[in-house]
Amino acid sequence: MSTEIGEHRAVISGVGHSAIGRQVDRSGFQLTLDAILAAVSDAGLSVDDIDGLGAFPAGGKVNLPGYAGPDVYEIQDALRLDTRWRNGACGGLPWFAAVHAVASKQARHIVVYRTVKEGSASRRAGGRPAYGSTNPTADDQLAWLLPIGMLSPVCQIAPFATRYMHEFGVKREQLAWIPVTQRAHAALNPDAVYRTPLSVEEYMASRIISSPICLYDCDVPVDGCTAIVVSAIDTAPDLRAPVRIEAMSGLSESRPFWDQFEDMGRVGHAAAADMWSRTDLKPADVDVAQLYDGFTIEAVWWLEALGFCRAGEAGGFVEGGGRIGLGGELPLNTWGGQLSGGRLHAGFGHTAEAVRQLREEAEGRQVGGAEVAVVTSAGGMEGGAALLTRW
Repeated sequence: MSTEIGEHRAVISGVGHSAIGRQVDRSGFQLTLDAILAAVSDAGLSVDDIDGLGAFPAGGKVNLPGYAGPDVYEIQDALRLDTRWRNGACGGLPWFAAVHAVASKQARHIVVYRTVKEGSASRRAGGRPAYGSTNPTADDQLAWLLPIGMLSPVCQIAPFATRYMHEFGVKREQLAWIPVTQRAHAALNPDAVYRTPLSVEEYMASRIISSPICLYDCDVPVDGCTAIVVSAIDTAPDLRAPVRIEAMSGLSESRPFWDQFEDMGRVGHAAAADMWSRTDLKPADVDVAQLYDGFTIEAVWWLEALGFCRAGEAGGFVEGGGRIGLGGELPLNTWGGQLSGGRLHAGFGHTAEAVRQLREEAEGRQVGGAEVAVVTSAGGMEGGAALLTRW
């Protein structure tokens, strides 16, 4: 691999996670330490080797209860790290910033974490809290969202899903196959939150949260932490099982607000096109896809943006589940995704699964011969996409 492209100067060397559950009796601080220590060990490193630390988001009270974990200063101090680089990341896939830092020789081994306690927060609140229930005033963007009823992310995404389905004639019965198939994958993942079978009929009968998005279209709030170690490529001989970063992009598109996004039928296309421009690989080379699924419709958009099917064709692509199942041409979210595995958020759970698939460490859900994986996070102005390949 050429090192002229920045991401070729770094590898993902380790992934780890804490206990994951709807309600875990450990603080976010403890969950974070658990995940970091697991990831560092997975890389074949010691804590003393870590000279960079990143988090998404930066930490503290952000957005909604349980959304943010401990800040980097708390974790740095707890692990007694001598860091050359620290960052509270946002946008794209949050570990991208660590890749750039390693590529520019600001650090050698950086661990990036994402911690959530949203499962416990939802239980305490009697359900997923809305923005308006936790903010005494409607400041900043909320000043525009709350008066028109956009009380949570599902309310922001629903109009996009409505427009997409209207424009292309896509039916809920078709999109149902994404959560149904991912639930089947989750049954093979002992860390997944929901492992009982789900049928299309159960999906169609579930309650609507914000039309056309139903209960099973929404990711599952959990407690947990995922950590990823990014290392300089010249350290690869000393690492346990590194994974190459073939290409990545966090290129944003349109205006930086969901309510002002200019094309409601095309989300993620800018980042996807930019990623493909950085590699000779093509969509047909991808063996497994870990696509962001905060809501089912986001995985739909990424299938089209990445070129696995044309705009408006994702409904037919996923219908029946055959193409996106473990034996299909594009196994999708093999860990169960956020719809069944749990909302580990920001592409962290998706990245960890991609690494395990490429290492052939995914046990009962392993995709045979997986050599190329694609990973995405969110979409639109928050989107990020990366191609990972076997070492």
